[in-house]
Amino acid sequence: MFEKHDEQLVAQALKGNKRAWMALVTRYEKSIYHYGLRMTGNPADAADLMQDIFVSVFRSLANYRGDGAFKGWLFRIAHFRCIEFYRKRKPEQSMDDVPEPECGRATPEGEVLNDSTSQSLLAAMQRLPLSQKAVVELKFFGQFTFDEIADQMGLSPNTVKSRLYSALSRLKLDLEVEHAQA
Repeated sequence: MFEKHDEQLVAQALKGNKRAWMALVTRYEKSIYHYGLRMTGNPADAADLMQDIFVSVFRSLANYRGDGAFKGWLFRIAHFRCIEFYRKRKPEQSMDDVPEPECGRATPEGEVLNDSTSQSLLAAMQRLPLSQKAVVELKFFGQFTFDEIADQMGLSPNTVKSRLYSALSRLKLDLEVEHAQA
């Protein structure tokens, strides 16, 4: 059976078609959950963040103009919900202070975390400032272009590139230091 395009599903969902809305949720729930997991480092927080994102998307669905891809619009909302998540978390906690990722063995992300290199990389990502972590997440895991990331985050493409390269330098240094200590 042919899959409907996101824009068709959005139009149907706006007319009250619950199946169209559920098709959109089903299509993107894994991507959004994994985005939340990599951004928070905690499966429970990722699930809460995913729910918050989809509630926000549902409430804002009428505002989707179709200028760009639905996926880009969805991840823009996800980015802002993630920022809100960190702001609400603890007022006295810096947005850069994020817990180490939990290793859930029964899930696909748990299988990735079993590998020590992957664990080191994810732990190093958790130590990045939120602004850099978001760019790395969107570029490598979301596979967005610099222009798409810039649009989602409300930044210039050059700022996105700068944040990405700063993050990569910091990740490289963190991993080299960790490897040297091992």
